[in-house]
Amino acid sequence: MGNRTSRSKVVADAHAALADLVADGQTLAVGGFGLCGIPEALIAALRDSGVKDLTVISNNAGVDGFGLGLLLETRQIRKMISSYVGENKEFERQFLSGELELEFNPQGTLAERLRAGGAGIPAFYTATGYGTVVAEGKETREFGGKHYVLETALVADVALVKAWKADAAGNLVFRKTARNFNPACAMAGKVCVAEVEEIVEVGAIDPDQVHLPGIYVDRIVHNPTPEKRIEQRTIRQENK
Repeated sequence: MGNRTSRSKVVADAHAALADLVADGQTLAVGGFGLCGIPEALIAALRDSGVKDLTVISNNAGVDGFGLGLLLETRQIRKMISSYVGENKEFERQFLSGELELEFNPQGTLAERLRAGGAGIPAFYTATGYGTVVAEGKETREFGGKHYVLETALVADVALVKAWKADAAGNLVFRKTARNFNPACAMAGKVCVAEVEEIVEVGAIDPDQVHLPGIYVDRIVHNPTPEKRIEQRTIRQENK
């Protein structure tokens, strides 16, 4: 799957996309922010595959019973590399009981670690976290009178991402805030599978509108009707 060409990358479904790709002990990068822009069908197929002892890089861990929460329920995740995990009670239970490893990251640091991994940059310095527990055990250095922490890049065996539109060559367009961590996860993956709502012919997407070039995408799964569950529904009170 390392040969990324212009041939069609569309596969039959999410299960077929992962069948010969995922294995026990792998590291996966999964796009999304809360429940926005998560690859719902691919996560369900990953659960059905039964692979275990996974390390999952994701901004959060879904919610109980949905998103990555499905993989926590089945104990398929050994370690999470995340930023925000406050909406998942099963995550909290497993972490506090010692069943689940957790590597916490400031949100911007997590995004930059993924971006660096995709760009071939092994590590970088950031001021975020200096003088806190985030910096414990890490190299620090002073530049221009300010202190910085050395953070290492993140690279995944497989990236699972969600986009709005793709052409058959894998060029992706994301919709509004659903772009979030998806491009960074895609670039950090050695192999990337994209779940999309719409597939068009090659050439139908204006090159200036491509958010992620197809060079980063190996397989495409069509899911035209994702659930798009809302994590926290908030409504405005009408003035009377």
